[in-house]
Amino acid sequence: MKQNKYEIDMCNGSIMDKLISFSLPLMLSGILQLMFNAVDIVVVGRFSGSSALAAVGSTTALINVFTNLFIGVSLGANVLAARFYASGRQKEMSETVHTSILLALVSGVAMAIIGLIFSRGALELMGTPGDVIDQSSLYMKIYFLGMPFFMLYNYGAAILRAVGDTKRPLIFLIISGITNAVLNMILVIVFDMGVAGVAIATVISQLISCILVLWCLYKTEGSYQLRFSKLKMKKEYLKQIFQVGIPAGVQSTVINFSNALLQSSVNSFGSTAMAGYTAANNILGFLYASINAVTQACMSFTSQNYGVNKPKRMDRVMMDCVILSVGVSLVLGCGAYAFGGEILKIYTTDPEVIGCGMEILALTTVTYFLCGVMDLFPGALRGMGASAVPMILSIIGTVGTRIVWIFGIFPSHRSLKILFVSYPASWMLTILMQAVCFYFVRKKVHRELKQQTVFENDR
Repeated sequence: MKQNKYEIDMCNGSIMDKLISFSLPLMLSGILQLMFNAVDIVVVGRFSGSSALAAVGSTTALINVFTNLFIGVSLGANVLAARFYASGRQKEMSETVHTSILLALVSGVAMAIIGLIFSRGALELMGTPGDVIDQSSLYMKIYFLGMPFFMLYNYGAAILRAVGDTKRPLIFLIISGITNAVLNMILVIVFDMGVAGVAIATVISQLISCILVLWCLYKTEGSYQLRFSKLKMKKEYLKQIFQVGIPAGVQSTVINFSNALLQSSVNSFGSTAMAGYTAANNILGFLYASINAVTQACMSFTSQNYGVNKPKRMDRVMMDCVILSVGVSLVLGCGAYAFGGEILKIYTTDPEVIGCGMEILALTTVTYFLCGVMDLFPGALRGMGASAVPMILSIIGTVGTRIVWIFGIFPSHRSLKILFVSYPASWMLTILMQAVCFYFVRKKVHRELKQQTVFENDR
């Protein structure tokens, strides 16, 4: 099955070393992406002023709402491709690749049109201040022009992850990220283009990563080879992609909504708390990038082993992923708390802001392993083709708990400490619900795979 040095055989041999080999490039990709995004903020803030910085910053939540649903759908492509690849169904694998790439192109064009038409109206609904809304609208319109490239890269990278290739997407990200940083400095500092320069740099870097991933798929000799003449959406594959991907996208979108509610509660404490939360949340972003890599590994490994009817190996994958996720998140989480004061000084020198940031980190970093375990259950369930129920449970557990907390408990006990206890509380509640769901789905899947084996042996 293994056709080149970038692919990983997820269905045979030891598991832990392959999980690490798969996850580490993904971790680095997530961390580098955050760093490259920070370059945007630093450059525009230092060389175009506070209004330009506010204009770029005010679009982040809105862009996430627009894009998360479509990014979630790419997980469906990943699961389906992994299943067909592992089982050696080359025709189905090829048709999944071509359906996914065309879907990416169509959804990217649709998002570009939506962004151009509705950007300003959406910003107005969010209450974007009048002194920055023109710049914010300009940034979003240019940014959304790059959506076809953004979507093609994400779906292409999802296909590569399905066969175990996480190294080349990392290389592509490094190339496009460096390009973005260099163009930022040229367009913003040299040509004084402000937010337009940052947006143009982002679009060009997305174009580069898109070209690289499509070239990679085009040049491969495997079943996931891309040929533009074969691009066609097939209903049977679209249906399966949507079954897994849409619930994942909806879950991500709704969780982002709960984060926006939390942000509004933090805002009520004033600018010092807001600054502390911004810095602390940025640190949590690095932690999330690390544990999300393990979740992606769990989903891909589970999906491949589901495709070749290896339920016992699926169980071992889950156990090893729990060990890896808890280990990584405890090391990084405890490190983030232990050195939190020094890390926060990178963002600010204000001792009050640092104090607020540390108060938030104390409740969220050391306990972050709970978030890692919480995410693994939906990852494994998606790998088995079950995505709707874990989505509902994640929304109830995470979003529901935070809404009850924000509107029920927090008003009577107004403090950052009480507010951010909602993080580990929601994680623990969601773990309990997801574990029960996992138990029953696992039992059902094991039974179905056993019956399938008996049927195939009787043929």
